[in-house]
Amino acid sequence: MLFKLAVSSLLVFACDLPARKSANHVFLHVTFAVSAQSVPVSGRLLVFMKQGKGDKEVSVDEFHPTGTWVAAKEVRDLAPGSTVELDGTEEAFPASFSSMPSGDWEAQAVLDPDHTYNYSGRGPADWIGPMVSLEHWSPAGPNGVSLEINGHPAEDPHVPAMRERTISLIKPGSIERQELLSPSLTHFWGKATSVRAYVVLPPSYVDHPNERFPTVYWTHGFGGQIEYALSQGATILKRMQAGTMPPMIWVMLDESCPQGAHEFADSVNDGPWGTALTREFIPMLEQRYRMDAKPQGRLLNGHSSGGWATLQLQVNYSDVFGGTWSTSPDPSDFHDFTGPDLYATHANMYRRPDGTPWPIMRDKGKVLATLEQFTHLEDVLGSYSGQVRSFDYVFSPRSASGEPEFMFDHVTGDVHPEVVAYWHDHYDLANIVESNWPERRASLTGRIHLIVGTADTFYLDGAAHKFEARLNALGAEPHFTYSPNRTHFDLYGVGSDRDGLFDQIAAEMYAVARPGKVWKHAP
Repeated sequence: MLFKLAVSSLLVFACDLPARKSANHVFLHVTFAVSAQSVPVSGRLLVFMKQGKGDKEVSVDEFHPTGTWVAAKEVRDLAPGSTVELDGTEEAFPASFSSMPSGDWEAQAVLDPDHTYNYSGRGPADWIGPMVSLEHWSPAGPNGVSLEINGHPAEDPHVPAMRERTISLIKPGSIERQELLSPSLTHFWGKATSVRAYVVLPPSYVDHPNERFPTVYWTHGFGGQIEYALSQGATILKRMQAGTMPPMIWVMLDESCPQGAHEFADSVNDGPWGTALTREFIPMLEQRYRMDAKPQGRLLNGHSSGGWATLQLQVNYSDVFGGTWSTSPDPSDFHDFTGPDLYATHANMYRRPDGTPWPIMRDKGKVLATLEQFTHLEDVLGSYSGQVRSFDYVFSPRSASGEPEFMFDHVTGDVHPEVVAYWHDHYDLANIVESNWPERRASLTGRIHLIVGTADTFYLDGAAHKFEARLNALGAEPHFTYSPNRTHFDLYGVGSDRDGLFDQIAAEMYAVARPGKVWKHAP
């Protein structure tokens, strides 16, 4: 589920080109400065507007999505010096710009050439312009808004030092980067495509050259990238060095891709990521490192979309892995897809049967956003690489155009039953376990561990309850934990230790990999 947070800080200016205004329309003019680029550029042009004064940038706050207004337009071959006009009534969120209240506003333009804003926010490849203050502005006034794009985002001054510290973590015998050019993924995409990870070695690895170690395969949630995998690997290494975690090898996998998060699933849209991991990448690692190289010593851990990834890897490759400890996973039973039952008659992603809106984010009992708001904002920002569209890329059949089918109508919210039927057969984990239980009983019984907060930000505890009930009915001996009042973002906290849950999970894994041995935390 959504994992990314805010994006970087930027600088800003307005151009004085007059902006057109007509009844019920607010026109936004964006000029691409002559000095910014020597050749034409293409991408998603975004204009952000927010009430207030004194901000360093104008961007989206995903936890208060309606606080920023966004207008968008696809542009192609935008030449230096040219101006693009956006109609704020066409592609806009949360509503037409003509309905904006009067007051003090701030505005900023961004050009997203690689359509990754929905996944990672602003990046160094984006083009931006200066922030503009609009005092006493009204959509009913004679002018719209004029903006300029004239450069790339300024790098946060703390980033170089952070980058150096990150690079310093990569040391032979401690943390090593591994990458495999995947034959199956390269064949699927028709271009070089790799599986990437950082391998974290336990402190005793070098000093005990004849010892083999259990291996944990970890992966991040939506919005994470290879750099985040490295930082989490460094956290785990420090905990092993401190003696709070047992000595194991951790493989910190990157599941990001241009379409969002592939979740290491085999997909007709994203490609055979599960096959590439289990049949290509893991065998390569087991040749290079002293890993147990057997199911009992191959264990899984991941959070959010990474939680779903590790669940499905255990379910679909139960002959490869000896257990998963999945935290706050995306829905594992589509009878509760963050709330909506996808199999209900006339299922709708926006409205409950009583007509009230389905929420998608909450905090301390307060609804922060609805599924409809979340989807519409993503569509305006550009749904390619967004969370909702990412589910389609992983789960949906391919349409005649070559794009993944939409699971639901983004205008009405109505679920498409024929697409859901495909989701059910291929990616509803509760259904897959039930359908294959006779042959997978031995390799799945007792091996599914799931931990989620009762106040999960994205309501993911609902699907967990349904999945657990179906596993119990099969006699699968699942281990499900519902942490009281924990959210999506504080689940790993134990007392004042924000990562303390890693210790508990690692100790349980070690007991599976080394039967009869109990790991005792260092004092």
